[in-house]
Amino acid sequence: MWETRSVQLSVRLPRDIAAQAEEVQRSDPEFLSRVVLYGLTRRSIYQHLRESDGVSTQETASDQPSATP
Repeated sequence: MWETRSVQLSVRLPRDIAAQAEEVQRSDPEFLSRVVLYGLTRRSIYQHLRESDGVSTQETASDQPSATP
């Protein structure tokens, strides 16, 4: 397939989701790797399609309203 390498990720998740992620990491780390790969692949495809439509991802991000405190 392709060459792989390990990476360390630190993410902030709601407590219940974080507990599930930790359990999956212990019990089935390959599954967790596939989930992350799937998500990043979808993101890459989305960005590619947006750019091919002539709209950069930076433009769309700046068009979205920011959260107000």
